[in-house]
Amino acid sequence: MAVRTLCEFTAKQGDLDLRFTPSPSALEGMAGHVLVTSRRGAAYETEVPLQASCGSVLARGRADGFDPQSRRLDEIKTFRGDLQRQPRNHRVLHWAQAKVYAHMLCASRGLSEIEVALVYFDIGSQKETTFTELHQAQDLREFFETLCQRYAHWAALQAQHRARRDASLQALTFPFGEFRLGQRVLAESVYKAQTAARCLMAQAPTGIGKTMACMFPVLKAMPVQGLDKLYFLTAKTPGRQLALDAVQRLQEHRPDMPLRTLELVARDKACEHPDLACHGESCPLAKGFYDRLPQAREAALDLPLWDRATLRELALQHHVCPYYLGQELARWSDVVVGDYNHFFDVTAGLHAMKVVDDLRVSVLVDEAHNLLERARAMYSADLEHDGLYRVRHSAPKSLKKALDRVHRAWNAMLAGQSATYEVHDSVPEKFVLTLQKLNTEFTDFFAEHPAESDGELQAFYFKVLHFLRMVELHGPHALFDITLADSEGAATRRGSSGSVLCLRNVVPGPLLKERWAAAHSATLFSATLSPPQFVQDMLGLPESTAWLDVPSAFAAEQLQVRVARHISTRWRDRAGSLDALVAVMAGQYQEAPGNYLAFFSSFDYLQQVAERFAALHGDLPVWLQSRRMGEAERDAFLARFQPDGQGIGFAVLGGAFGEGIDLPGSRLIGAFIATLGLPQVNPVNEQLRQRMQAMLGQGYAYTYLYPGLQKVVQAAGRVIRTPQDRGVVWLLDDRFAQAEVRALYPAWWELSRA
Repeated sequence: MAVRTLCEFTAKQGDLDLRFTPSPSALEGMAGHVLVTSRRGAAYETEVPLQASCGSVLARGRADGFDPQSRRLDEIKTFRGDLQRQPRNHRVLHWAQAKVYAHMLCASRGLSEIEVALVYFDIGSQKETTFTELHQAQDLREFFETLCQRYAHWAALQAQHRARRDASLQALTFPFGEFRLGQRVLAESVYKAQTAARCLMAQAPTGIGKTMACMFPVLKAMPVQGLDKLYFLTAKTPGRQLALDAVQRLQEHRPDMPLRTLELVARDKACEHPDLACHGESCPLAKGFYDRLPQAREAALDLPLWDRATLRELALQHHVCPYYLGQELARWSDVVVGDYNHFFDVTAGLHAMKVVDDLRVSVLVDEAHNLLERARAMYSADLEHDGLYRVRHSAPKSLKKALDRVHRAWNAMLAGQSATYEVHDSVPEKFVLTLQKLNTEFTDFFAEHPAESDGELQAFYFKVLHFLRMVELHGPHALFDITLADSEGAATRRGSSGSVLCLRNVVPGPLLKERWAAAHSATLFSATLSPPQFVQDMLGLPESTAWLDVPSAFAAEQLQVRVARHISTRWRDRAGSLDALVAVMAGQYQEAPGNYLAFFSSFDYLQQVAERFAALHGDLPVWLQSRRMGEAERDAFLARFQPDGQGIGFAVLGGAFGEGIDLPGSRLIGAFIATLGLPQVNPVNEQLRQRMQAMLGQGYAYTYLYPGLQKVVQAAGRVIRTPQDRGVVWLLDDRFAQAEVRALYPAWWELSRA
């Protein structure tokens, strides 16, 4: 194990302290180390490889520097700001690392004593602050052995757990006895992907039990392939719950199976004291966090499932922060269930853990059709001139000059643009340099004034950081565009142009390739992953990725698919389509009363149809999705779909009710889809189309057709959820009859002429 890992586990003490103090970048840190070591004498040794063992623990690492003449070992740390504000637990950890390296050096070179130095190098002032201690070799050995003994206890528990886990997984059988139709094919393909260490795209229809069909074979493969962890990644909370339910079902099936499963949730959802700052002087759960962590961590071993509720209860019992307890337990879990961003984002923690600890992990991507837009968002960045103006107005005096320079450079960049929206080849170098200087000024300010680092100023600083990071990643897969304020001056103020700069990711594939390469195997599954080349191109999956289209468990006679060829829902035809739409919907309802969902392209179109429907058929019950529905309102909307109920719920395609909801049996017997789901034709999407045409040769299909039809098929999938269900789907647009559109329908659909 690494020296750092050993010390982080055994030597951290005191408070959790997350007061924001900007740290040097990796490049700045490396440059700082080089500068410090260059100031030493000719005999000075750098990056000294060392190792030592104690019992079952073998620790390795590289000491930053050693002066054989003075017998002094240096542990070099770079920082910004006031060193006196450094959290105590950081200093304790640094001394532990230095003393472990000192022990290794004494052991390897036969030294009886050694001077140990912590050298802190200020990136801003380029000055060193040094703390030294003289240690006897015997004392250092005892210190190292104490750390190893602390870790060895835990390591022994881990080894025993791993052996029991693997033995149990080898004996694990499918919990439902019989596989559903299509489920076995999916499970076998996932297992083969694990044994071949390759990626798999699996398109599998709703209702066959995709979650269990993917999770079960990965667990079976863990002991055979030597897998450390399974990452189950989802786009939405319901997906996390399905995964947790699957694990719970497996543990009920085999109660002796010691499988540690962790649910990762966002920090703001796990925080017990959102009104308090995250350090020991403010939050009681941060005070003494590392002193109480070992007991909480060990108590967790007696619990089979570390979901949100369990973690909260455990954390409060031990008076520690639930969120950071979960972060600590991620290293000791077997299955981690969390959001896409935990593995795919720029600073994703699960990916970092995989790399640092050299883990073998398998990744399951649930409802993988959502990953494209989520990944685009992760690798995009924007800056609003209005935000700059607000920060400039309220910023401390020391930052105003730097903000003014950015303001002038911003206006100079706009000088040559006449169109409201325009794409530029790259971010001007002068503007980037000005932003970088602002970033330095911000960093120095926050380092000196950590108590003033909250609010809008810090939020803008983080936006600048992310924008600069995306500048570094900019390439053909992204656009740099500038949007000016509209003619009505939206969002403009005196001194602000109201413009928005955006580094807009178009194809996240080039940036995700590293993540796929990091996984032993990755399986992406969804009911809508067609066509496979589109998914592979957009997400950067390896050429060796396998494709599986699982046969449906449903028969064509279960679902009537009707196309209204006399209706056009194109934007120019919408006003004239209302009576025809209402006639189809009312006619179907009168023919077979029950619960229906009706999907529309926008809230405006939904409202127009609802008003016409009420005017002509006011006696028929309807309920409408509204903009920005809260969780309680969404629950109330779904609660209207009672067994054997009657009425029509109006919703927007691609919204909260277009996927991820389960209304089996008579809770839902039909759907009306009055849109192809095509993204709006606007300047931004047209630029996306042009860029994808240039990169992949499929501009229109990749921008409009494929994403739109994925939403349609997802929405239609709400109707048939079990082998006993019967229902109808009305596709309300003449384009649904076109060959290129029909080619994207599920294979088991049979269109009825309407």
